[in-house]
Amino acid sequence: MNESRQTLQIKTEPNIGNRFVAGLVDYIIIYGVTFFLIFTFGEPNDEGGYSLNGLPGLIPIIFWLIMTVGLEIGFGATIGNSLVGLKAIPKNGTNRKLTFGESFKRHLLDPIDMFFFGLIGIITIKNTDKNQRLGDIWGNTIVVKTSELNKTE
Repeated sequence: MNESRQTLQIKTEPNIGNRFVAGLVDYIIIYGVTFFLIFTFGEPNDEGGYSLNGLPGLIPIIFWLIMTVGLEIGFGATIGNSLVGLKAIPKNGTNRKLTFGESFKRHLLDPIDMFFFGLIGIITIKNTDKNQRLGDIWGNTIVVKTSELNKTE
């Protein structure tokens, strides 16, 4: 896909179902790899579970960073967003990949947006003029259908 720096007048849509599926796909992968790492390389702890200590404890955080921010700035979308045909772009409508700061801010608030099965995210998406969740508001981003971007190119 060609990257365009043209500012677009894009009407955003809530896309709640697609956004939910995208987040579910991304975090199933992230949690799956995290649990695999913990049970494979972790050490038994006093509570009967496993713990990753020291530098190995950073691996799940680095993997999260790569799966969310890395894929978004490198390829334009996470795996989940790619599967459902969504892309996060700057709020001004410029069709480009997000910067590290924009992507990091929007994903840093994922735990809040996904709280109670995504209720916080759904409420903010439904009540903002650009259908943004908290992470999008802080990162100055919007989520649009890739098909809408392709129409304008």
